Amino acid sequence: MPNSDIEKLKEWINQSDNIVFFGGAGVSTESNIPDFRSQDGLYNMQYKYPPETIISHSFYIRNTEEFYRFYKDKMIYKDALPNKAHKALAKLEEQGKLKAVVTQNIDGLHQLAGSKCVYELHGSVHRNYCEKCGKFFDADYILKADGVPYCDADGCHGRIKPDVVLYEEGLDGEIIEKSIAAIRNADMLIVGGTSLTVYPAAGFVDYYMGHKLVLINRDATPMDAKADLCIHDKIGDVLGSVVE
Repeated sequence: MPNSDIEKLKEWINQSDNIVFFGGAGVSTESNIPDFRSQDGLYNMQYKYPPETIISHSFYIRNTEEFYRFYKDKMIYKDALPNKAHKALAKLEEQGKLKAVVTQNIDGLHQLAGSKCVYELHGSVHRNYCEKCGKFFDADYILKADGVPYCDADGCHGRIKPDVVLYEEGLDGEIIEKSIAAIRNADMLIVGGTSLTVYPAAGFVDYYMGHKLVLINRDATPMDAKADLCIHDKIGDVLGSVVE
């Protein structure tokens, strides 16, 4: 992490007052939540079915019990805490510089760190709803349920579904619109902790119109060449060192 890159990032942040952060799983790996595609990620773990099959809409419908066995074990991390990246972004928002966080993560750590304007493209494990009556439940209710969770409302007993976007499901249209509008209007876009290979989310970067596109990721991404500043390092270390 060259000092010149850090100084440039600091300078751009100081000059900006409409920053948007767009992030992926790499933001939460420093909180001990595994990502999907790295060597130690969920896709490289051995299960009876591939993880991308288990967390698909059709598998949820067809084999709900097996879905929940995996979901409770590998998708909910109740003890995870915000790391330096989450805290730095919350501080930038508090300072009036950061206007929005657009995240592909479902862990709620941005909000736990104090961020207020968070667009969750893929939903949240902390919201779960009854498919019959619409009542919402928190992650604790899901974890405590024996097998598939069902609604506790009088006379309902509907099946509860996580408010997360499964494979084969579309993203929420309103969240997409708000995310794109925030990125399009930003004077600085910081992209971090994402391989930028998952669409449509990765395509959101193309809506940025400014000249301060910063990519912070441990590994190279397909968009490195487009960036105005590219830093290959841990995002928590980078943001933690520039936000005071």
